[in-house]
Amino acid sequence: MAALTPDVPATLRHLSLRYHEFDSPDHLSPTERQVWEAARTATAHSYAPYSGFHVGAALLLEDGSLVQGTNQENAAYPSGLCAERTALFGLGGRPSPPPRIVGMSVAGRPAAGDFTPALPCGACRQVMLEYEMRQGQPIWLLLPSVGGTVLRFERLADLLPFHFSPGDLPPRL
Repeated sequence: MAALTPDVPATLRHLSLRYHEFDSPDHLSPTERQVWEAARTATAHSYAPYSGFHVGAALLLEDGSLVQGTNQENAAYPSGLCAERTALFGLGGRPSPPPRIVGMSVAGRPAAGDFTPALPCGACRQVMLEYEMRQGQPIWLLLPSVGGTVLRFERLADLLPFHFSPGDLPPRL
């Protein structure tokens, strides 16, 4: 790491985040387990002929319904969409305001393999967080991690602490 310029004052800050780590999905609540399984099931509908990595996402809405999304690739790779965004944009495109999102899960696997850690990319984290901000309530998130563990975040804001928000945009003329 490069040294700081000695004559420029700087304060070293520390950033931490909180999440739960479960030894296995068996320790999730029945509702969480349903969302977890819906994300895994969605991977079967993924279109990933270029990366060979199939990703599914599932949203749990406050009315108890589930919305699934999958990654969708095309020959102009990588201009496809991730599973998280297809689920969120599909929900956002409904004609009437949808119920709020309570929680979500993401799952990923190679075309011929077992499920593996699949963390949302930066673009998905930004979109996910904006949905959380728009609805004004936290959305919990389940993510697969190494060794079969499951990470549970209480709110999406923890995934992107230095996010870009509508307040960062210049005023419209």
